[in-house]
Amino acid sequence: MTSKITYTGNLRTEATHLKSGTTIITDAPTDNNGKGEAFSPTDLVATAAASCMMTIMGIKADGKGLNIDGASATVNKIMGSNPRHIAKIEIVITMPKNGYSDSDKKSLMAAGNGCPVHKSLGEDVEIESRFEW
Repeated sequence: MTSKITYTGNLRTEATHLKSGTTIITDAPTDNNGKGEAFSPTDLVATAAASCMMTIMGIKADGKGLNIDGASATVNKIMGSNPRHIAKIEIVITMPKNGYSDSDKKSLMAAGNGCPVHKSLGEDVEIESRFEW
């Protein structure tokens, strides 16, 4: 098992990662009857897409002897309706100024855009990613 999730009331859950014991609280967003005091489940999905991208880029960078320490990402999640769903995820990844070659940039971008979360979301979720070098 990966995790255990408990509904704690008031549209809030607490998820525990079983191997590490780390916990994450989720709240329903304010536009869906919640308090918005923590990540919503759909926020976590959008955030996971960017986190996955940077993780896969880190694996690629390690294999090429590159350093991407300090890379950061911003995420914007856009919801759709009928039914309510994640319609679009906009991700901007800002890379550290490490003098990457054009070949390295292409390789890192391809790695990031091929991450497992992207592949898991399917074609109904538009993912727009931009890289700032």
